[in-house]
Amino acid sequence: MNVDWLRELCLSFPGATEQIQWGYDLLFKVGGKMFAVTPLEPAPVCLSFKASPENFAELTERPNVIPAPYLARAQWVALQTRDALPPEELARLLRESYDMVFARLPRKIRDAVSRAKPLARKARDKKTSEKETPA
Repeated sequence: MNVDWLRELCLSFPGATEQIQWGYDLLFKVGGKMFAVTPLEPAPVCLSFKASPENFAELTERPNVIPAPYLARAQWVALQTRDALPPEELARLLRESYDMVFARLPRKIRDAVSRAKPLARKARDKKTSEKETPA
């Protein structure tokens, strides 16, 4: 896992945004609520994200996965090394984190995020077709 891979994955989720906060942390959010955070400078943990109660218990028993500092009571886990989890599993867990945070958003915000998804796709498709069309 590296920051570029993480950004590409997290920003592929509908309505996901990124923001630098607390000096040097890159946060990934949906509807203004964070679902993952990674430091951009050396730190004791390299990624934190929300986990389900079942996954929280299982993950924190594994090497290099700990309860996230300051966020453990909300069942967030933190990876102490970039290779603590295989990429496929990490991608699935990050999507689950996004889904859990999205599900707790107010309905009005969930609806806005859901409506924005097709519009973003249409805009992207339009730009692609404009590039392919000869001038």
